[in-house]
Amino acid sequence: MGFKKGDFPPVDPETFLDKPLQERMKTLALHWVEYGFGSPKMIPTTYVVKVLILYVLAGTALVTWTSDAGPFWDVAHWWDQPDVYQKLLLWTVFLEALGVAGSWGPIAGKFKPMTGGILFWARPGTIRLRPWKRVPFTDGDRRTVADVVLYLAFLASLLTAVAVPTDGLVPAALLIAPITLYVACGLRDKTLFLAARGEQYLPALVFFAVLPLTDMIVAAKLLICVVWIGAGVSKFGLHFTNVVSPMVSNSPCVPSRRIKRLHYRDFPRDIRPSKAATLIAHVGGTTVEIITPLVLLFSTNHWLTVAAVALMVVFHLFIVSTFPLAVPLEWNILFAYLSVFLFLGFPAQDGYGVGDMSSPWLTAGIAAALLVLPVLGNLRPDLVSFLPSMRQYAGNWASALWVFAPDAEQKLNSLPHRPTTNQVDQLQAMGYPAAVAEITMQQTIAWRSMHSQGRGLFSVLMKNLPDLDRRTVREGEFACNSLIGFNFGDGHLHNIDLVNAVQSRVGFAPGEWIVVWVESQAIHRKVQHYQVIDAALGVIERGTWKVADAVKEQPWLPNGPIPLDVTWTREQSSPVVGQQGTVESLTT
Repeated sequence: MGFKKGDFPPVDPETFLDKPLQERMKTLALHWVEYGFGSPKMIPTTYVVKVLILYVLAGTALVTWTSDAGPFWDVAHWWDQPDVYQKLLLWTVFLEALGVAGSWGPIAGKFKPMTGGILFWARPGTIRLRPWKRVPFTDGDRRTVADVVLYLAFLASLLTAVAVPTDGLVPAALLIAPITLYVACGLRDKTLFLAARGEQYLPALVFFAVLPLTDMIVAAKLLICVVWIGAGVSKFGLHFTNVVSPMVSNSPCVPSRRIKRLHYRDFPRDIRPSKAATLIAHVGGTTVEIITPLVLLFSTNHWLTVAAVALMVVFHLFIVSTFPLAVPLEWNILFAYLSVFLFLGFPAQDGYGVGDMSSPWLTAGIAAALLVLPVLGNLRPDLVSFLPSMRQYAGNWASALWVFAPDAEQKLNSLPHRPTTNQVDQLQAMGYPAAVAEITMQQTIAWRSMHSQGRGLFSVLMKNLPDLDRRTVREGEFACNSLIGFNFGDGHLHNIDLVNAVQSRVGFAPGEWIVVWVESQAIHRKVQHYQVIDAALGVIERGTWKVADAVKEQPWLPNGPIPLDVTWTREQSSPVVGQQGTVESLTT
């Protein structure tokens, strides 16, 4: 890998795309093992520069200057100041809501332009996805001028709360508007709420506004521990080990191909996760995220607390070093800082323990409120996004693959008010030949195949589409990014609601755009529920697969589709254009 030149798969672009899909997936998955996306070093360098300048330097300079705690380089003077903590969190929300923090840039599938966010959400007519249909005044799926005004007001309220000079704590009066607009924007558009990480930052803003200092600090400790422990609990099961291997393979901080291969059983014959990957996943991941927060929450020993804080800082910096595809770099840096601020700046032995809140009923109430969505989301993942469910990077995601008939994908470029084009077209606009751009995008579906749900999704496609080899297959998360300006691995942002919103504007014919979509696995079930969606006809098939069947296969499914249990189909089969231009049955 060079600074400007990446590690492109060792294939002939002119002939590779003529090969069967399974053969292409095998080649690209094996390449991912050793090179990941193969991005040139300038790509992660761009992220490092962005984070250092926009987040670390500009953020701390503004925050410390307005908190009378500067200069920003005198970290020892401001690291434990409550208003600095509050404003750094507000600054993070501002950048996330602006669209220049998580899910930004080429690693997230944003090539030209590299920003989604404000380019979509400040533009009337773009797609808006409401979270609940029964909420009054949220009808429709088009962004209105009122939505734009609410969004811009939200940004302004956040920036105002950061910029107004403070001495001690941010005044509660400055937090009323951000909290109100957080909720108002979120009820109108779940995309914006999730992009601004409302499941974590909104409770913190409420704590800032209504609680005195001691209660606020203890509540913040409960919040961050629920985030950590929820993520740890979600890693039980069969999914998470399949996340670690491809994530390490994509890390620019692990240049050794030998080390990367150690995370797989027997490269290139068997690229299921190795015992080493399992050890890293469930000792370095699951165990750390459950045990360490409990130590931090209840420890009154200074050195034990220091050790636990150091472990969580290293944990978050490790995630940053891997540059995961949703690139939540600012979030991880903030959490590393919060570990230090909350547990070393306000240790339990100094009166900031769980039992030091003004009322035990308040403690119990806050803890219960924080647990509602994680518990519900793990039991009924269809009702709660995986982000409020606290399943970050657990591998247990709602996911999708999009499949287009020849030339049908171009119809998406006619979507009105969309400030960008399809990603394969963005790459060509940057100067990449068409075949190279296509192979680059197919690397993302090979990446998906290395995860458990990818094997299930490809199995559904292989079962239902006899002409699959001649169709265009896209990773739903990446494609969704180009339509609504954000995705963080959440299939709820590209379920049938998005398909219907696009269909009402573009009008695909039956068989032109097929989506195979799967819900997250419920914590007490052994299966995942999938749907086959024809954009023109709606849901045409439902069924399940066993997660255990998915994880035991190779990504390219050399033994064919995994077993599927079809539970429902449309009474009439859906027409699909076959290889010779005839109409073939999708399923019955």
